[in-house]
Amino acid sequence: MAVHKAGRKAGRVATAVAAAALIGVAASACGPDGGDNGGAGKAKSSSAAPESRGPESGAPESGASESGAPESGAPEAGGPDAPEAKAPPAASERLAKVPASVKGGVITVGDPKAGHTVKVYEDSRCPFCKKFEEGGAQALVQPVADGKVRIEYTIASFLDKNLGGSGSVNAANALRASVEAGRFPQFHAAVFANQPDEESDDAYTPAFLLKIAGKVDGLRGAAFDKAVTNGTYEKWVGEAMTAFTDDGIQGTPTVLIDGKKAAGNSLYEQGAFAEELRAAGIS
Repeated sequence: MAVHKAGRKAGRVATAVAAAALIGVAASACGPDGGDNGGAGKAKSSSAAPESRGPESGAPESGASESGAPESGAPEAGGPDAPEAKAPPAASERLAKVPASVKGGVITVGDPKAGHTVKVYEDSRCPFCKKFEEGGAQALVQPVADGKVRIEYTIASFLDKNLGGSGSVNAANALRASVEAGRFPQFHAAVFANQPDEESDDAYTPAFLLKIAGKVDGLRGAAFDKAVTNGTYEKWVGEAMTAFTDDGIQGTPTVLIDGKKAAGNSLYEQGAFAEELRAAGIS
């Protein structure tokens, strides 16, 4: 996979957003080899679909060890190069009492006995994943809080390999650490709220992730901070990437509702995704 220039990447994302505003559809993804068959599916109108990017293989990402780990020697928390962080959306607090657990490379949020399962495949650096989290994913908050749905997250990190850097790996490691701290839903929302404007910007350093964590009540502490700084969950990051690859996922975001792939043009708007959920018997 050739690494595209930052300006070209930003241009493609801007084109997607502009097209969506014009026709009400934002259906694309970070998918393989610059094709348009990313996990979100194709747009109804081909003119609305920008090029997309994705993993070439399950190989470790740039800036990571063979197990998918962030390199050691991470910067101090709140270092001078870390930007200021934004607070997570208020809606994430509605999931504060919802359990989160880990099995293999998957993080599950919600009642394990919930009648419906939504699988979400994401990479923290993927701009379309942010669009999903700010759009369609908001329709999941109440059903999860009510115990009707559980979400199974597979956090990939292929964009580090495609774009250079280690931000996806660092973010995945920190997200795993937030499960132990009991604050995964809020921190997950905060990570996407603080995604850099440029996909090529390798902004998710340990220092910045700790600043983001500082915006989540009750998250920061000695164990969490050490895990973020030292890459404690480096092995798990590799397991998550393996799970992504083994599931045959070709782009992010990919969303499955009770095993059925959600339509790409529904992912980026809350009302449209709520319709998909209702069609699956979830409301």
